Parts: sequence; C-alpha cells; structure tokens
Amino acid sequence: MADAQVVIVGAGLAGSEAAWQVASRGVRVRLYEMRPVKMTEAHTTDLFAELVCSNSLKAQSLDTGPGLLKEELRRLGSLLLHVAAHTQVPAGQALAVDRERFARAITDIILGHPNIEVVREEVTAIPPDTIVIIATGPLTSQPLARDLFKLTGENYLFFYDAIAPIVDAETIDYDKTFFASRYGKGGEDDYLNCPLNEEEYRAFEEALLKAEVSLHADVSPKELFEGCLPIEVIARRGRDALRFGPMKPVGLIDPRTRRQPYAVVQLRPENLERTMYNLVGFQTSLKYGEQERVFRMIPALAQAEFLRYGQVHRNTYINAPVLLLPTFQSRARPGLFFAGQITGVEGYVPSTGSGLLAGLNAARLALGQEPLVLPRDTMLGALAHYITHANPDNFQPMNANFGILPPPENVPKKQKRMVMAQRAVQSLETFLAEHGIEPPPLPRLTS
Repeated sequence: MADAQVVIVGAGLAGSEAAWQVASRGVRVRLYEMRPVKMTEAHTTDLFAELVCSNSLKAQSLDTGPGLLKEELRRLGSLLLHVAAHTQVPAGQALAVDRERFARAITDIILGHPNIEVVREEVTAIPPDTIVIIATGPLTSQPLARDLFKLTGENYLFFYDAIAPIVDAETIDYDKTFFASRYGKGGEDDYLNCPLNEEEYRAFEEALLKAEVSLHADVSPKELFEGCLPIEVIARRGRDALRFGPMKPVGLIDPRTRRQPYAVVQLRPENLERTMYNLVGFQTSLKYGEQERVFRMIPALAQAEFLRYGQVHRNTYINAPVLLLPTFQSRARPGLFFAGQITGVEGYVPSTGSGLLAGLNAARLALGQEPLVLPRDTMLGALAHYITHANPDNFQPMNANFGILPPPENVPKKQKRMVMAQRAVQSLETFLAEHGIEPPPLPRLTS
C-alpha cells in the first residue's frame, strides 16, 4: 500500500484503536509494529494490543472515572471496548478480559482490514512528508526515542512501572481460600481470596521488606508512578500499609470463620478457563527467586507455580503540555500525532481513548477536515485538556478521574459524580451530532 495516507507506529492499544478508526473512515493506513522482529522488555507475544501489566480495564460503573470513559468510548465506536466486552472474564464490577483472546481478536481484525497494511519492522525515525501517529507506548525503542528528542527539543520524562505475577490455578490450595467479591458486589466467584491471620501477615510483611529487588538502587521513589507502585515500596510506608492497600480485608467475610480476615490477597482469573490467576495489586520488583520464596508464604500459595513473574520496566512519556495540542497533534508539526501512554495518559482505557481521538483527527486531516477538540466536560476531552495544559515543570501521567472534570454548581456531594457523568454523556452526544460524526460499524465477533 505505497499510497498510505496515514502511517501509524506501534500496534499496542492506542495504535490498534487509531488504525481501526482511520481505516474505517476510508483512509489508507500503514501500521508498523516491531514485534516479533524486536521485542520489548515487557511483551511476550507478537499480538497487537497485548496487555502487559494486568488483564483488568478497571471499573465499569458510570460514576467512576474509568467507567465514564468506557461509556464515552462505546458511543465513539471503540473497537477495543467492543472486543473487550466479547472476551471479558469475571471481575466483579470491573471489566477484565482474557488477555490472549482479546489480543488475538484485535490482531485478526486489524490484519484483515482492507485499508490497513501491516509492516513488521522497527521504525527508527519519524516518517517524513505524511500524516503520522506515534503510538509506540512507554517502551519506545531507543533509536526512535532519540529521533523524537531531536524533533521536540525537550527532555523526556520517565517513571518505572511494575506488573504483577500470575500463578497456575492447579497449584493453589483451595482449602485455604474462599470466593467472594468485596461487599458482595459482582459475581460470587469473581475473586479468589487468600486470607492471612495476624501472625502470617507479619511474617509475610517482614520477609517482603528484607527481600532482594531487581530495581536499580539509584532509582528515586519519585520516579515510581503512584498508581502502580511495587508492593514492597508500599510495605515500606508503614507497618499496616499493605492492610490498607492491596491486602485490605475490608468488605470480605470468610465463610468458614464468618469473620473478616486480618489480611487478604485477592486473585483474579486471567482467562475464561480459570487456569491462571493474577495476584491483584502485587506489582513487584523482587528478584524472581525472591518472589517464589516470599509470595509462597501466603498460605494458599505455598505450592504455587509462577507462570509469569512480576517485573519493573521503564516507561517513557513526552512533556505533553509543551509539545501537544488537545487534538493530540504536535504543536511543531500538525501532521504528527501522538497517542497512548507516551502522551502522559495512564492506563489501558485512557490509552485506548487517546488512540481513538488521534485516529479520528488524523483521518479528518487526511480528508481535508479540521481536527476536533472534545468538550472539556467529557472524560476524554478532560484527559486531552489536562495533559496539554498541566504544569510542564512537574508533569506526571494522569488516568481517568472526576478530579479533572469541571465541577458542577450547586449539586450535593453525593450526587455530584452521577451528575457529572450524565453531563459528559449528553455533552458528547451533542458534540457528535453538531459535527456530523457517526461511529464506524463494528465487526461481528464469533466465539
């Protein structure tokens, strides 16, 4: 497809969504993905939209930031949200997916689209003289990062991100667990809970604090993103920090004792067959051998086999307040767009949303139309506004939350979130109607 009108670099969540949005509007796309020719530190497959940290896309309720953003993306015709609904696994009030089925479905759809040409090679420099979307994610290869540095003239910011381990379901001691969702919300068997008594918790806490880590000693704690801290970093914040964080027992009752445990480790299914479980909130930088030693101190995991170890990797993102417009265009080069976590949005769904908006605007530019800025009272519009208007001297990644939306006036606190959510949905619908934007038809999915 030598006459591609839009070039997209990176086939992660943002790049895949962007490619779909552009191609579905009749614009030809060349999509570059360097895997498997060159792998990253975190990816394990050559599939598009591979989820490397957790399989959870967070809350679905409209009165939560992630839930509102999902609703907006559905109304905008998001391919990835469409596939996520088809490949979801039980996760209480959250949307979690079978990550292999999710990524494979996305890959098959992208590869089968007549307007998309996929090129499996590393891009080491920004393609010139064409509309480009850079969606290489937080693990952008060093050659391309150096070229981006030349273009922007700005220093890159970075933080270290952590992922949680996965264990083999057959190696869990189910006699020492119970199924339940917190406060009974969601399905009864959405989470597998591993209780600890006070003695077990203290021993685990002590071992965790003494365990060897792989994270470089010269890394400043300020470089660790607050929303995805390694569990050992949380433990160093205080004696009961874990019990108020990832190991909190609140809202859970062990049916065997009819009491709330002293501490709990929650496991979430990784796939529909429930052959694998993710340790929820257990992102870690412990050395692999230490993960086995320490995490097997959790009674139900004494014989657990680890299918994937937790790890820490460096995430790169640009100084968006200086470099980007709310359309996700470069201020210096209007035909250059950025999407995904490299822009400073944080999380799976915000990354998907940025890819959708960048793809929509890149297609509009290719068709001779003006790119669009979404209303600030929508969650996606608020994210785009935040990352392009934050203080550039202290810019940090941002996820979907109600704190970035303009507050409504004279609304009781208990009603505020739902009022803001309803306002956002209505604002988006009005905006789409005024600009004559119709979501592209979504593909039919089979099991």
